[in-house]
Amino acid sequence: MVSVENLSVEFGVRPLFSEVGFVINEHDRIALVGKNGAGKSTLLRVLAGQQQPTSGAVSVQRDTCIGYLPQVMELSDTRTVRQETEQAFAHLHELEHRVGELNNQLAERTDYESDEYLQLVERFAHESERFQMLGGMNYQAELERVLVGLGFRREEFDRPTSELSGGWRMRIELAKLLLQQPDVLLLDEPTNHLDIGSIQWLEGYLQTRANAVVLVSHDRAFINNVTNRTLEISCGRVYDYRVKYDEYVQLRAERREQQLRAYENQQKEIADTKAFIDRFRYQATKAIQVQSRIKQLERMVPIEVDEVDTSALHLKFVCSQRSGDFPVSCDGVGKAYGSHQVFSDVNLMIRRGEKVAFVGRNGEGKSTLVKCILGEIPFDGQLKVGHNVQIGYFAQNQAQLLDGELTVFDTIDRVARGDIRTRIRDILGAFMFGGEASDRKVKFLSGGERTRLAMIKLLLEPVNLLVLDEPTNHLDMRSKDVLKEAIRDFDGTVIVVSHDREFLDGLVSKVYEFADGRVREHLGGIYDWLEKQKNLTSLTPSPASPPTPLRGDGNHRGAGLYAEQKAAARLRRKLENAVSEAEEHVTQLEAAVKIVEAQLATPEGATDMSLYEKYDRLKRQLSDAEAEWEKAMAEMEEGA
Repeated sequence: MVSVENLSVEFGVRPLFSEVGFVINEHDRIALVGKNGAGKSTLLRVLAGQQQPTSGAVSVQRDTCIGYLPQVMELSDTRTVRQETEQAFAHLHELEHRVGELNNQLAERTDYESDEYLQLVERFAHESERFQMLGGMNYQAELERVLVGLGFRREEFDRPTSELSGGWRMRIELAKLLLQQPDVLLLDEPTNHLDIGSIQWLEGYLQTRANAVVLVSHDRAFINNVTNRTLEISCGRVYDYRVKYDEYVQLRAERREQQLRAYENQQKEIADTKAFIDRFRYQATKAIQVQSRIKQLERMVPIEVDEVDTSALHLKFVCSQRSGDFPVSCDGVGKAYGSHQVFSDVNLMIRRGEKVAFVGRNGEGKSTLVKCILGEIPFDGQLKVGHNVQIGYFAQNQAQLLDGELTVFDTIDRVARGDIRTRIRDILGAFMFGGEASDRKVKFLSGGERTRLAMIKLLLEPVNLLVLDEPTNHLDMRSKDVLKEAIRDFDGTVIVVSHDREFLDGLVSKVYEFADGRVREHLGGIYDWLEKQKNLTSLTPSPASPPTPLRGDGNHRGAGLYAEQKAAARLRRKLENAVSEAEEHVTQLEAAVKIVEAQLATPEGATDMSLYEKYDRLKRQLSDAEAEWEKAMAEMEEGA
C-alpha cells in the first residue's frame, strides 16, 4: 500500500538517515525502533505527508487512507467529548444529509413515470445503501465502544472538552483516528496518556480491527503484543526484521557481533595497509604498489557498528541504614477535596524490603496517596511512616528542583560517592547523556532531559524507601532496563506508580489497585493482578448511575445537599483541569524549546539570530507557564 524508495532526510551536514527503502503491506504491524534522536518521529511525519524528505519518495496507492497520531498536536476546545469524537464521522454526516435531501425531493415529485424521477430513485437507493454499508445506522454504538475502551465513562460523554487535561484530549484524538478506520495507522507513542486497562483495550483493537499499523513506542509489552515486524533506524540506515520486538533484540545482537568482527578485520586491514605505505613510501621500486594501496584506502567504505547496548550496565540504588519493619502503614486513611472523595478507608501495611505497585485509572488517587505518605497534603485517618525511614521521591516536578547553572556531569558528580565516581560518564550514557550532552548546563535541558537527570541523581542518593511516580515516562527501553535492574537489586522498600506492565513485571510482589474511591490489595505480580481482572470482567455489573436528586415534600433538604455537592464537585473538577492544562502547557513549551535547541545545534541554526530570539522567548514563556502550574497546584491542594 505504501512504498518508500531511496528516502533521505538531512538536518545540517549529517543526514538523519539516507537511501531508506521498504514497503508497508496490508495487515503489517510494524514497530519503528531506534535510539532517541535516530529519526523515528521524523520518518512517521514523512510517511504522513507532513514533512518533505531531502530526497527520495513515498508512493501511496490510490484510495489508500493514512491516519497519523503525533505526540503533540493542537486540540479543539469547542465541543463535548461526544461531539468532538463524532468529527470522525463527518463523511457519514455529509452522506446522511444527501440521503435526506434526495428523500425530500422524491416526496415533492409527482412525475412517477418520468426518467428524471426514476434516476432520482436510483440515486436515493444507491446513497442509502452506501450509508448503511459504512455503518451509518450504528456508528453511535461504535463511538461509545471506542470511548469506553479508551477509559471514558458514559457520564463523561457530554462533558466539554475544555474541561479535560491534554492527556484526555489526546485520547479523543486517538478515538477519532480509530473510528475513521484508515488503511495505514501511524502512531507516535500512543500509550503515553493511557492507563493499563486502556492500553490492553488498544492492543486488542489493533490486533483485530486495524489494517496496517506503524508505531513508535517505548512500551515493550505493547509493541510485542501488537507488532509482527520491526524496522530499526540505526547509523542512518533502516534494517527490516520480519519478527516482533523480542525476537528482533536477539537478531540485532547477532548482527552487532558480525558488524564488530567485520569492523575489527577492516581496522586490521587499514593498519596493515598504512604500515606498508609508510614503510615503502620513498622506495622507487615500490612506488606502484604504494599508489595502489593509497587508492585502496580511499575506496574503502568504513564499517559502522551499532551504538553500544548500555542496558548491560549494572547500577544500584544506595540503601541507607535499616528502617523499621513497616516503613508505611495506613489505617482508615481518606482524602477529599471539598465534596469529591478521592479515596476513603485505606488500610495497608508495607513491609521492609517489599516492592509494590500502585495501579489504576488516571485520577483515582495514586499520586494523592503518595503525597499523603510524603506529608505534603493533609488527610483523614492514621498514616505512619516507620522508624529510621529515609525517603527518596521521584515525580515530574522533581526535575524543576535541579540547579540550572550546573552541568549534567557536575550535577551527578556532587552526589556520587566512592568507586561510582569513576563511572559517571557510563551512567550518563545509559540515560542518554553521552558525549557532549554531559557538559550541557541543566538550564538548557528539555523537561524530559531534566526528568532523566533527576532519576540518575536519585539513583545515587542513600535512602531506604523509594517512591517513584511514573519513573519511565521519558526513558527508552535500554534506560528502563538499567533502572529496573537497579530497583530490583535495591535492598530497601519501593513504591512504584506506573502503567508500564513490562517494567513492573518481575519487579513488584504486591499490587494496590485504586478504583471507585477504594484501594484494594492484591498479592502477586502485575500479570497476576491482570489475570484476576480478566476473570472478574464477565462477573462485574455495569457501573452504577450517578445518584438521583431526592424529590418529594420531605426531601427538599436532600435535594439542596445534592446540589451543593454537585457544585463543589464541579469546582473541584475545574481546579483539577486547571492543573492539567497548565501542566500540558508546560509540556508543549518544553517540546518547542527542545526543537529549537536541535535547530541551534545545526550549522545553519548556529548563525540564525532569529532562532536565538525565539529560544529566549520560549524560555520566558516556559518560566511563566511553570509559575502558573505551581499556582494551580497550590489552589487545588488548598481546596479553593
